[in-house]
Amino acid sequence: GGRFAALLADLGRVAPPSDEAASLRNHTLDRLFPTAAPLAGNDVRLLRDGAEAYPEMMRDILSAKSTIRLQSFILNGDAVGRALLEALERKAREGVDVKVLFDSFGSFRSYFSPAFLRFLFRRIPNFSLRPVSIWHPLQPWRFQLRNHRKLLVIDGETAYSGGVNISADNGPADRVPPNRRIHDLHCRITGPAVAAFTRAFMRDWSYRVGRPFADCLAEGDLAPPERTGTTTLRVVPGGPGDLAEAPRKLFLAAAATARRTLTIATPYFVPGSEVVSALCMAAARGVDVRVVVPERNNHFYVDCASRNCHSALLRAGVRVFRRSGPFSHTKALLADGEWGFMGSSNCDCRSFRLNFELDFCYEGGPFLEQIARQLLHELERSRELSLAEMERRSVAAKCLSAACALLTPVL
Repeated sequence: GGRFAALLADLGRVAPPSDEAASLRNHTLDRLFPTAAPLAGNDVRLLRDGAEAYPEMMRDILSAKSTIRLQSFILNGDAVGRALLEALERKAREGVDVKVLFDSFGSFRSYFSPAFLRFLFRRIPNFSLRPVSIWHPLQPWRFQLRNHRKLLVIDGETAYSGGVNISADNGPADRVPPNRRIHDLHCRITGPAVAAFTRAFMRDWSYRVGRPFADCLAEGDLAPPERTGTTTLRVVPGGPGDLAEAPRKLFLAAAATARRTLTIATPYFVPGSEVVSALCMAAARGVDVRVVVPERNNHFYVDCASRNCHSALLRAGVRVFRRSGPFSHTKALLADGEWGFMGSSNCDCRSFRLNFELDFCYEGGPFLEQIARQLLHELERSRELSLAEMERRSVAAKCLSAACALLTPVL
């Protein structure tokens, strides 16, 4: 109705995109990410929380005919993880080629689950479950590197990507204690971009097993996806030795090219002075910049470090919102209501420089309205932070924030 139209106008959605602005933006992204071409003709559907994502993922897994590729930073050995692995085992016994990657650090709790260890060490035909560990005894500093990507590709035709890990904490509200529940976003994608997601997975698999990329591919990985929609996607796998510092460049590009509005939802906002300055400069140009962070963070020291830069943002005219309810792990950006990106990256230095991340830029198609509605939902459930509130903090609170901010390079 009229209220929703007004809210969309507030995010800049109702203004028609400028050809000149789109050309400048895509030229910028082409130069920054020369190997991440824009791929038209995709259908993208937003999924809210594991309550929506897991049933969809399970249905597509059970209907798989040739290949299943799953990658997750967290793959827990809880009820959700076990159900997923059991479905994958069933498909593998039916002849489907199943490959699974999980990060050793993010999934460390799974090593205490006998059911998970059964899948890890038991030999199952057509089923490969491999941990990814970047650590090396001769290079101990690599302990800081993480493979933070979340991805599921089925038959080379359907992909799931976003911020949802495989964990019961992402489940329905009535099944998860309030202090553990996680709110998050994920996407179901079909169309030509699925091939780029497959390539990202298989490059990681090639690294993990130490075999040439071409030797790791199966017939199902090579199926050319057909056009299914009107959204253009640019798949951006970032990390050391890949598209280096790709998430940082995405945030900077958005801040530099936004003309009217820029909305960022992120669970961890510790981006360092460069991105903070870019957001302040965007606000100085008259851009309505909004940053949405969780009211209750699952890492108190990250929240303390994040507060250290809030005053500078607020003084520059950037609006900061704290999302109430369960811990919000939402990661999404929308600029001018015309384009944006989402995926696994947080707006922090760990995602910028240390993690292997997987994001995708989007423009055009009905997905823009879906993500605009969702960001409005996030804002409606948030309270706006004021500069006066930040200034009223005690000296001890300010000192704690400053001390935590010293850890910014590894947060």
